[in-house]
Amino acid sequence: MSSKRKITVAYGDGIGPEIMKATIAILDAAGAQLEYDVIEIGEQVYLKGISSGMEPKAFDSLRETKVFLKSPITTPQGGGFKSLNVTTRKSFGLYANVRPCKAYSPFIKTHFPKTDLVIIRENEEDLYAGIEHRQTNEVFQCLKIISQPGSEKIIRYAFEYAKKYGRKKVTCMTKDNIMKLADGLFHKTFDEIAKEYPEIQTDHKIIDIGTALIADRPEVFDVIVTLNLYGDIISDVAAQVTGSVGLGGSANVGDEVAMFEAIHGSAPDIAGMDLANPSGLLNGAIMMLVHIGQPEIAEKISNAWMKTLEDGIHTGDIYQEGLSSKKVGTQEFAQAVIERLGQLPAKMIPAAFDKEDTKPMTIKLKPRAKSVKELTGVDVFIDWDQDGRDPNVIGEKLRQVESGGLQLHLITNRGVKVFPEGLKETFCTDHWRCRFKTADGSAVKHTQILELLKQIEDLGFDFIKTEHLYTFDGVRGYSLAQGE
Repeated sequence: MSSKRKITVAYGDGIGPEIMKATIAILDAAGAQLEYDVIEIGEQVYLKGISSGMEPKAFDSLRETKVFLKSPITTPQGGGFKSLNVTTRKSFGLYANVRPCKAYSPFIKTHFPKTDLVIIRENEEDLYAGIEHRQTNEVFQCLKIISQPGSEKIIRYAFEYAKKYGRKKVTCMTKDNIMKLADGLFHKTFDEIAKEYPEIQTDHKIIDIGTALIADRPEVFDVIVTLNLYGDIISDVAAQVTGSVGLGGSANVGDEVAMFEAIHGSAPDIAGMDLANPSGLLNGAIMMLVHIGQPEIAEKISNAWMKTLEDGIHTGDIYQEGLSSKKVGTQEFAQAVIERLGQLPAKMIPAAFDKEDTKPMTIKLKPRAKSVKELTGVDVFIDWDQDGRDPNVIGEKLRQVESGGLQLHLITNRGVKVFPEGLKETFCTDHWRCRFKTADGSAVKHTQILELLKQIEDLGFDFIKTEHLYTFDGVRGYSLAQGE
């Protein structure tokens, strides 16, 4: 019986086949104990009419091997094609995206030679849930979904990662000064979990200043944990300021399956020209070797790769006159790495991976008591474009509505209160949020809301959505309007 670990491999599109060929040549030369199950993904699969970009047998391969080494793909232009990465992440619960961003100065040009940070991004929720609606002629909606278990899982992963790899600090980035409930949950969960890791320093940055600091002083960060969209943006910023997006590899990790890839795209404009830098995919493969318990091979490849950079053997994207000694193509770069297997970098710190603890991290959630949930009102969203969009007109009409004590409390437009006592200067669209509550804050039944909606319809209004207003253990579970 073979002792080799079977993995799923996809050569992808554009430069994908070239960089995968180079990467596998290095893996084999280094003695990686791997067996490859090659699947087809990407453009050709999409053009067969499979909107996910992966055939069913490809999913079967991942279920069997649980490890996916993937080249970049090209998604055809036009509607109807789903992101293969998002599909894979969600289908297999790959909740953690891990992107190391390290400077290799002076061999790779950067203004920040001391940078060595890791961005750990939540991978399944947030705006990437992809729940969107067009509600009126003028207004579109995208739902930002943040869950307590999803937040806890990625934050615990970040702390466990820091602990395992000897990192000293974990920084949380959110926008909870604006999204006080959704991003506030993530920040609150971070603060709770941080108490369990007193040996690790922690801090929090609002995402805008956090991003600015990554662009200006990335060396002050160690591990960053953040929400999906923010993580997607700042990981590219961090990769670019440390040298090149083309060098970055990433891991997408779940409880059972993990996917490893380069962070760059398929670059079809240089496909087939032997110009592409395979380093991003190679660094993803190094992360994969650590994940599957072959740290010695990961170490050997990483050190040979750094020695190649030190020796000035560079592909065109990182070639520098006066520093580089030779400009090479994709396969010649791979051969240069192979020739240096067993050597250590002379100036950069050699790679060293834990050879004792080779098991993937297991993240367990803490049990939590269920809150007492009480319905106290409803927001009714209305499509209305009459009478000059005068908030006082719609407001006075809706004041006629009453159901078991439920009465109009306020109306907002794009989140700003416009009735009662709104400002005449506030610009209004055709999308109105009308909040109904009881005067004394008492509990409400669903039947009262149904009766309320019937009365609103009888007045001739088009209600397009409702959001129920709840308290949890007596704490308000909805935001106040701007100006409320």
